[in-house]
Amino acid sequence: MKLRITLGLGLVIVSGVWNVGQGQQLREAFRKVEHAVVIVRTAQKELAPYPQEGMVSLNGLGSGVLVSSDGKVLTAAHLVQSADAIVVEFADGTVIPARVAGTTISADIALLQLERPPLNLAPATLADSDQVAVGDEIFVVGAPYGLTHILTAGHISGRYTVNKGTENTVVEFLQTDAAVNRGNSGSPLFSLNGEVIGIVSRIMSTSGGSEGLAFGATSNTARRLLLEQKPFWFGIEGFLVDGSLAKALNLPQPAGILVQRVAEGSIAWRWGIHAGTLRANVEGEELVLGGDIILSVNEVAVEEGDGSCDRIYSSISKLKPEENLAIKLFRRGQIVKLSIPVAP
Repeated sequence: MKLRITLGLGLVIVSGVWNVGQGQQLREAFRKVEHAVVIVRTAQKELAPYPQEGMVSLNGLGSGVLVSSDGKVLTAAHLVQSADAIVVEFADGTVIPARVAGTTISADIALLQLERPPLNLAPATLADSDQVAVGDEIFVVGAPYGLTHILTAGHISGRYTVNKGTENTVVEFLQTDAAVNRGNSGSPLFSLNGEVIGIVSRIMSTSGGSEGLAFGATSNTARRLLLEQKPFWFGIEGFLVDGSLAKALNLPQPAGILVQRVAEGSIAWRWGIHAGTLRANVEGEELVLGGDIILSVNEVAVEEGDGSCDRIYSSISKLKPEENLAIKLFRRGQIVKLSIPVAP
């Protein structure tokens, strides 16, 4: 904070003491939570970029945070949604395999379940993010560019609510000016008392690096969508097709989700959902064609825009253990109906 010279030396001294105290508080908070912050490493096979042919192996890297003693980790959905294999690395070098327990695409958050819980590590505490306000000081811990357990500090600079249709689909995002870069996907946003208030989703950037505009789903959004109700992971990477492209693909309805790839071990993989087989550039978009096109789930039709995806997710979360997932697909010009058990 800059002070006018005319305020006098006394006020400058008070300000200096306050800054030292703030730094000590930040240091203590970091020490409290650093062992709960993890690196998330992913691997998957997919078609080579157009115009190459064949399959390639891709590795992904992001961050996450341990939130329960039985091995639950929150991270970003886009990091793990279509991953074939995931490992989580802790600050002491311990590496534990993990699987996706659930994702919510609209909030871009995912819940991982570790193969075994880590020993003698205290999970981070989820805060009540309704108490967070613009101007609050926060810090982020993650793995930008693969550098482990890097701390950046800043403020909450904005707050946004989207998908206000029903309580189960309300998603809140926090905006921060703390430096966030590649590798920070899934990083926890912490309050100065060391509680998780959000999970980093993405940045707005023209350079690819931090420009002071980063966003994360609030802790209450994560708690409500992934911890307080049954989590679900379908395991596909999809592309919403509508308009002229939907007509070109002869869809029997205005919109559908074109399956780009299917993650090994997911529900979609176990029950034979077909991924695309041919990369192409369509109207400036890099797409994989030839896969199934999802028309509806649980009789909720895919529609233009993002709203139907949230309604589909809400319908899945309400399924009882003995009920099946009903999916209608468009496959090679034919409508195919599948009834898929949600349980493994």
